[in-house]
Amino acid sequence: MPSYTVTVATGSQWFAGTDDYIYLSLVGSAGCSEKHLLDKPFYNDFERGAVDSYDVTVDEELGEIQLVKIEKRKYWLHDDWFLKYITLKTPCGDYIEFPCYRWIAGEGEIVLRDGRAKLACDDQIHILKQHRRKELETRQKQYRWMEWNPGFPLSIDAKCHKDLPRDIQFDSEKGVDFVLNYSRAMENLFINRFMHMFQSSWSDFADFEKIFVKISNTISERVMNHWQEDLMFGYQFLNGCNPVLIRRCTKLPEKLPVTTEMVECSLERQLALEQEVEQGNIFIVDFELLDGIDANRTDPCTLQFLAAPVCLLYKNLANKIVPIAIQLNQVPGDENPIFLPSDAKYDWLLAKIWVRSSDFHVHQTITHLLRTHLVSEVFGIALYRQLPAVHPIFKLLVAHVRFTIAINTKAREQLICEYGLFDKANATGGGGHVQMVQRAMQDLTYTSLCFPEAIKARGMDSKEDIPYYFYRDDGLLVWEAIKTFTAEVVGIYYQSDQVVEEDQELQDFVKDVYVYGMRGKKASGFPKSIKTREKLSEYLTVVIFTASAQHAAVNFGQLFLGMYPEEHFIEKPVKEAMARFRKNLDTIVSVIAERNKNKKLPYYYLSPDRIPNSVAI
Repeated sequence: MPSYTVTVATGSQWFAGTDDYIYLSLVGSAGCSEKHLLDKPFYNDFERGAVDSYDVTVDEELGEIQLVKIEKRKYWLHDDWFLKYITLKTPCGDYIEFPCYRWIAGEGEIVLRDGRAKLACDDQIHILKQHRRKELETRQKQYRWMEWNPGFPLSIDAKCHKDLPRDIQFDSEKGVDFVLNYSRAMENLFINRFMHMFQSSWSDFADFEKIFVKISNTISERVMNHWQEDLMFGYQFLNGCNPVLIRRCTKLPEKLPVTTEMVECSLERQLALEQEVEQGNIFIVDFELLDGIDANRTDPCTLQFLAAPVCLLYKNLANKIVPIAIQLNQVPGDENPIFLPSDAKYDWLLAKIWVRSSDFHVHQTITHLLRTHLVSEVFGIALYRQLPAVHPIFKLLVAHVRFTIAINTKAREQLICEYGLFDKANATGGGGHVQMVQRAMQDLTYTSLCFPEAIKARGMDSKEDIPYYFYRDDGLLVWEAIKTFTAEVVGIYYQSDQVVEEDQELQDFVKDVYVYGMRGKKASGFPKSIKTREKLSEYLTVVIFTASAQHAAVNFGQLFLGMYPEEHFIEKPVKEAMARFRKNLDTIVSVIAERNKNKKLPYYYLSPDRIPNSVAI
């Protein structure tokens, strides 16, 4: 009788093992096997991190193995199990890999296909077509769209973390506790410990140093020592946590009636202000988004205020960016003066502090929350709804949406909800942050997520004119590396543009993002469909770059871009493409390290060895 060797790998995360009964059935082209209990005498099967092997003998030839069924039945109490993969050694000595990387909860069943990525057009066998269709039908019931707030991108239909499908929850309670503890730590650090500082006027700028008590590294120390200087203020718009707002000024706005006479002490080329504009030496940061946003009134004992500044900056002869004029609100007038470097020291410093405060609000709510977290969740929900696990695009993107939906759900549950941390700590809490997202959705376009186009649209693309914009330089290197990689993967599975256009699952994924995530807004520029391999490569680059590099640049990340510990792909060409991708990223790491070697203020946030795969890793 034919005998198969079955190898089962259990996840290494907390609580991944199980004591439940595990049964296996094989489905082949010539028949199906009986259920086999996978159990070895006097042995604790399926422990966390274990790789266990079993001999399975069947009554008759099964032909080519098409599916593997795994059933889990209760032994004593319900015991969830994380199955990494199964490998099968056939009677003729061949090995077949069945990636899983999913939880089996309760008395559940998982049906696995072998690890070869397949488009729908590649499946000609009825049972495989049926498996593909049933998987999506099940997922679409689990992953439902929901409007959390009017005007927001749609999100997952779950009120709290425990309502999420098991496969996208944090791996364990320990993972959930990390988010909870982070929130509590933030509350303790900024709300409780320093509440007296925030609820009253500060009498000394030295009070800022108290915030840095627990933050100790070369960059934070340098910022703390130089934060009052104009050079540091300008540098932060280029390479700080929000390097996406500064743009080249091509025409002085009427709402900022600044003249040459007002700023001539700052202009080093002996040119009129209008001439400096023409030569491309003037830059602007406009916080118009904050105009009219309601300030936080959740605590009647604390008065909070918001500004909507316009800040004009100048590229000096050393090619450094420095501020030359600040207006704190949008409408000019006697009650809204223009502050200048020639003003009294603390008048100018306070004006810069207001700008930095406004920058903080836009950074946290728009640059970080909306344009990385919420956008990545849209891609993630659409991915699970429309692409089966066997699809090559699912295999490519799943690592880049890992835990994204979970961390966003926790944020809606604890951070940006009513009475959440935003309400307690931010001047935009109490509803202002919601108004900001609703407004910013008007500017959330597909093109603005394409890194090179976004840089060019702001007139910030010239390395010669703006030599110290490391966010741009490193971002372009990473963008091109990702795009080269995605183009390789697309080329492996899509032999022509026609195959792309006829991949209905792919088109449904793209349509879901547009119709639900982006609310079907034509002005967003998000494609409703994709018809060429080149456009598909670009789209995939947007998804990966947004979730990894862009988030790292505005959140200061950890690691893992280019690392795919869950081996969803088994094909040699893709593994070789991954290896080339990692090699390209290693080269970028070396380039950035060399550039940073002698810098007093190094920029490494887009160094690939510090970029997480997703917004939640």
